[in-house]
Amino acid sequence: MATALAELENEVRRQLALLDYPARPWVPPRGAGVLDVAILGAGQTGLATAFGLRRQKVENVAVFDRAPPGGTGVWTTFARMRTLRTPKHVTGPDLGVPALTPRAFFTARDGAEAWEHLHKIGREDWQRYLDWYAAVLTLPVRHGHELLAIEQDAASGLLALRFATPGGEQVVRARKLVLATGMDGSGAWLLPPPFDTLPEGRVLHTAQAIDFAALAGKRLIVVGAGASAFDNLAVALEAGAAEATMLVRRRRMPRVNPFRWMEQAGYLGQYHALPDLLKWRFTRHIFELNQPPPQESWSRVAEDPRFRLVMGAPAQGARMAGDEVEIATPRGAFRADAVILGTGFTFDLGLRPELAPLAPQIRLWRDAFAPPPGEESALCGASPYLSDDFAFQEKTPGAAPALRHIHCMTYAATLSMGLSGASISGMKYGVPRLVDGLCRVLWREDAEAHLAALRAYDVAELTSTIPQELLADAAE
Repeated sequence: MATALAELENEVRRQLALLDYPARPWVPPRGAGVLDVAILGAGQTGLATAFGLRRQKVENVAVFDRAPPGGTGVWTTFARMRTLRTPKHVTGPDLGVPALTPRAFFTARDGAEAWEHLHKIGREDWQRYLDWYAAVLTLPVRHGHELLAIEQDAASGLLALRFATPGGEQVVRARKLVLATGMDGSGAWLLPPPFDTLPEGRVLHTAQAIDFAALAGKRLIVVGAGASAFDNLAVALEAGAAEATMLVRRRRMPRVNPFRWMEQAGYLGQYHALPDLLKWRFTRHIFELNQPPPQESWSRVAEDPRFRLVMGAPAQGARMAGDEVEIATPRGAFRADAVILGTGFTFDLGLRPELAPLAPQIRLWRDAFAPPPGEESALCGASPYLSDDFAFQEKTPGAAPALRHIHCMTYAATLSMGLSGASISGMKYGVPRLVDGLCRVLWREDAEAHLAALRAYDVAELTSTIPQELLADAAE
C-alpha cells in the first residue's frame, strides 16, 4: 500500500493548498531565537496544536519532547491495551482536513475492506498514524528536550525555558508555553498509602515500565478495576504469571462509561461556556463515576483460570510477611509476590518539577469556587482554574505574571474547559479552542504594533494612471 500512502500524502498537500487563506504570517518577530509558542509534549495534542497554529499562520513554533529521536510515545510504552478505547471513526488531529483523518490513513495503508472490518484501532497503529502525521506535515519537533524550569525575564516578559538535552542545558525563549503533557501533566500517578511503605520492586504502577517477563511464575495482586488495571493484568498473565488476584474497593463493577455519553457535539463543543456550578456538577459526576474496563479488556482475562476477582475489598494495610506482600482488606488478607497498582493519578501541580516553583501561586478551583454542601470533591478542587484560553491564573494578582503565558492542555483542564486534549475524544473541539485562544492573546499583545502597521500601510491596489480629464477641479 506504499503507493496509496504516497498518493494520500499528495492529497494532504493539495487539500492544505486549497484551504490556505489567509496566506501570510502576521505575528511580529520578537528577536532572534524567540518562539511565539513553545509546546511541551510531542504526543497527539502537541502535534495537533502545532498544526493548528501553522494553519492560523503562527509559524514561529516548536514542539519539545524528552524522548530521543525515533523514540516512541505512550502508545508503545506504558499503554498496554490492544486497541484504543475510542471508536475508530474519531477525528481530531486532522482539524477538519479529510486527507489527514485516521480513516484516510488506515484506508490508504490497509485498504477500504480492512477498514470496514476493523473494530477499533490498535494502539501501536495509532502511534504509527501519529508518526506519519508529524512527518507528512513536517512539524517542528525537537527531541531529547526535558523541561527543567520555567522562568521569566523581567525586562522583556518572555518565558525562559531551561531544558536538559544530550548536548547539555539549553535555554529557549518563548512568548507562550503550552503544556501538552497528557494524563499526568498536572500531577503524578498515584501511589497511595498503604502501598508507599512496600519495598521497591514489590509494588509497581500501571504507568511505569514493567518487566513482565520477570513476573513469569509469580503470584500477583492487582489493585483497581479500571481499564489500565485489566490491561496490565492481562499482559502479566500472557507473560506467564502464575496467578493474578484483582482487589476492587467497589462492591459492584462499574458498567457505564461516561466518555461514551460525552462524545457528542453539545458537550464537547459547548461545555466550556457553562457557569461554574454546572461545570462542577458535570465533572464531579464524571470523576466519581469512573470508567469500567472496555469489554475487550474484560474478555481478555475473564476466562483465564489464573484470574480471580474480589469486589468490596479496599486495601486497609500493606506489609511484607516474610518474602510475600500481604494486603489486608475487609474480605481478608491476600498474599502475593508483587502488587500492580491501577490507582490512577492525582492533580498536584507541585509534583511536576517544571511547575513546582510556580505551583503555590496557581489559582485552583478550591480558591475560586465554593461548591454547595454535600457536593465537595477533592479532585475537582485541586484542578487549575483556567482562563478561556487555557492559561493559568494567579492566586494573588501580580505575584506570578508568568502564569498567564502558560496554557494548560492536560487532563487537569477538564473541569475548566471540558474534555479537550489529553483525550482523543476531545481533540476535535479542544485543540481549535486552544489555538484560537493563543492567537487571541498574541493579537491583543501586539495590537498597537498592528495598528501602527495599518496606519503605515501604503501598498497601492489601484495602479492605473488616472486621465487628467477625469479629475474634477477642486476649486469648482
